[in-house]
Amino acid sequence: MQVSDILRVKGGTLFTVAPDTELLEATRTMAQHDVGSLVVMDGGRLAGMLTFREVIVALADADPSQLRVDGVMQRQPVHCSPDTTVDALRRLMLDSHTRYIPVMDGATLLGVLSFHDVARAVVEEQDFENRMLKAYIRDWPQDEAGAPTAQ
Repeated sequence: MQVSDILRVKGGTLFTVAPDTELLEATRTMAQHDVGSLVVMDGGRLAGMLTFREVIVALADADPSQLRVDGVMQRQPVHCSPDTTVDALRRLMLDSHTRYIPVMDGATLLGVLSFHDVARAVVEEQDFENRMLKAYIRDWPQDEAGAPTAQ
């Protein structure tokens, strides 16, 4: 399975914010849409990512009414491509401690995948494989005495 497969099922809804947006407004957007990250876009290009991790760190050290997104966002976030395998994506997310990862095709942003999206895709793939294996075992041919025959 590849990243493009997960994106196809998930859909392409993206929640974005401009770098000069006040942090409190950005957190309201995250809460309103029940998302843990926002894509920071500047001039139609990916400028960074704002996740709840950056928000929490920023709020611990400063007055939130004085903060803007560009002061706390991840610049140059780790990203992947649509042809990245799910195994490679899981390793990348674990190694970089990243819960939200942009999917880029060159300079074009295709979507953002969360660790939850990846976990769901893996579980669904395993469930499908298990159903197929169980169906295969149930349909195993038997000899006249009812014993399974070698294939």
